[in-house]
Amino acid sequence: MSEGHSYAETAEVFKVNSSTLLKWKSRLKESGKIETRKRRETWRKIDPDRLVKYLEEYPDAYLKEMAEEFHCSDVAILKALRRLKITRKKNHSFSGN
Repeated sequence: MSEGHSYAETAEVFKVNSSTLLKWKSRLKESGKIETRKRRETWRKIDPDRLVKYLEEYPDAYLKEMAEEFHCSDVAILKALRRLKITRKKNHSFSGN
C-alpha cells in the first residue's frame, strides 16, 4: 500500500480480506482512526419498560407467553432480558424420598 505493497500482500500479512483494508484506509482518512465504530443497541419490537412492567405483573410467565404478548420469538425475549440483566431461574424444590 503506502510502502509499495499490494492490498493482497498486506491482507495476507494481517490475515484479513483486502476489502477490510479498504474500509480501514477509508476510516483512517475520515476520522484519523482505524478503530471500529461501536454498534448502537437497538430495541425493535420489545419496549424495555413495557417488558419490565410485564414481568412485575406476571413474574412466573414463560418465555413463550412473553413472546406471544410482544409478538416476537422467545429468543428475542431472552436477548432482551439479557440486555436488561434480568435472570429468569425457576426454583424447583422436590420434597420427599
